[in-house]
Amino acid sequence: MTRYAASRHAAWLGAAAVITDEVGRVLLVRPTYRQDDMWLLPGGVVESGEHPHVTCQREITEELGLADLPLARVLAVHSLSPRHPDVQTNTPFPGEIRFVFDGGTLVPDQVEAIRLPREELSEFAFLETRDAVQRLRPVDGQIMLAAYRARLGNTATAHLADGRHILDVPPLDRHDVHVRYRPMWDSPLNRAPVPERLPVRQAWSWCFVPDGRIVLVADPAPRGALPMLPGGTVEKTDTTPEATLHREAAEEAQLTLTDPVRLGWVLDETGEVYGGVGPNARLRLAARITAIGPTAVDPATGRPFARMLATPAQAAALLGWGPPGQRQAQLATETARERWGLPAARTVAIEEIPAEGMRLS
Repeated sequence: MTRYAASRHAAWLGAAAVITDEVGRVLLVRPTYRQDDMWLLPGGVVESGEHPHVTCQREITEELGLADLPLARVLAVHSLSPRHPDVQTNTPFPGEIRFVFDGGTLVPDQVEAIRLPREELSEFAFLETRDAVQRLRPVDGQIMLAAYRARLGNTATAHLADGRHILDVPPLDRHDVHVRYRPMWDSPLNRAPVPERLPVRQAWSWCFVPDGRIVLVADPAPRGALPMLPGGTVEKTDTTPEATLHREAAEEAQLTLTDPVRLGWVLDETGEVYGGVGPNARLRLAARITAIGPTAVDPATGRPFARMLATPAQAAALLGWGPPGQRQAQLATETARERWGLPAARTVAIEEIPAEGMRLS
């Protein structure tokens, strides 16, 4: 028995948490003891006889001063081999198994209550994922992204080895989708008609399939794909914002839409993204999808967009619109039910639309 025990593989155990703010930025902490100046997810080393979830809760309390923060589920389990190039330690390293938990979303009062142990951590920051990966070791960035995407996409626990999925790669990981902080996230949705004096510069829509889910598109880019609702900039050749929506939905996602409904509009006071044109309205609509065609190249970018089916709530989280986005998602869902008799979408994993398109009943 002694020989058998000695033959068993031994590895370090670690536990960490993905914690976000209301617009989906990930919380990182900066340790004082790291020579490489790399940041970390909140968490730490599992002590002898301790369970990983207990470690995670203990470390959150010790590092952030937040007691009793609930952990929703295990988002990722990661195995790091002793020979991985990111391993830099002056002590023998037998490998590590790390559990990453869902630490949920902090409201502003909880963020204000964060208190760091200054001898261990010098600062914390909430960062959009594209920036967060720049402050983490490469393998830690891969772990963080896989865990956070499992939370966003409602997929099963991600199982990783040396930063890579060992099972099927979910759509958000396959297309390197990131949550982007949007400066206008807290702008109110105006339900009244757009004033005649205010030009409409943008038309985006919650586009519904029969089961109550909506289509998200993501434009591949070197720093990662950013999810969007179908739609885009109103061009001079578009007769109405609804015409813009029909054109953009067909070009970006090969969608055929019917019966677009205006939900409201958001005031853009500067029009900076449109060349500083001044005050304008960004229109939000809901529409029903009657057909999804095969994937095609978007004429504006010269590349095909990723196309995904998500619940409206999942889409709002991915868009980085915070609580106003969740309210808008609920409004779109209620509109789809009242106007087209569509059900509220069941919470399922985000799925990719097949390249050949989909038949809709």
